Amino acid sequence: MKNPLASLHPTLMLGLALTVLIVLLGAPAFDQAFWAGVFRWAHVLAGLLWVGLLYYFNLVQIPALAAMPEESRPAIARFVAPKALFWFRWSAVATVLLGLVTAMLSGYLSALWTLGLDGSGPRHTMIGIGMWMALVMAANVWVVIWPCQKKALGIVPAEPAQKQRAARTALLAGRFNLLLSFAMLYAMVMAKSVG
Repeated sequence: MKNPLASLHPTLMLGLALTVLIVLLGAPAFDQAFWAGVFRWAHVLAGLLWVGLLYYFNLVQIPALAAMPEESRPAIARFVAPKALFWFRWSAVATVLLGLVTAMLSGYLSALWTLGLDGSGPRHTMIGIGMWMALVMAANVWVVIWPCQKKALGIVPAEPAQKQRAARTALLAGRFNLLLSFAMLYAMVMAKSVG
């Protein structure tokens, strides 16, 4: 019998099955609070993928490419970066959409517009700030980073000078997201801990 951990899809299916088992052991009521929790879980899962890839690019891939011999770099650009960027940009979309649904089901959606300045309190301020930072980061992924990476990686035609400028712009935009990520995560995590 083949080990299910030897392949990605069986591992993912077993992880999902284990999660469903734990859900059922909790005897859920399938009410609004349950669904808010399910969407929060999915939001956190997507966010882990998105921010995890952001950290991978900034802490692993970019420094490794700088230290790598020039002749080895095309392999990363051809095989690793496009796949990582696919998951990076779509996990950003999933994180935002699941976060908005979670906010709606949990009664925090107004925080996006009011930042708690309507008297709803510091919890809504923290959630609102975190949501706005995440929206800026997601827009940055799609409007700046991805178009520049397509040029830098040769996915779309570009002159060598354009590729170099695009790579630099993508790097700086990614670093901007890295900068925002710490405060954004703090705001999201600590929202439950404030008044």
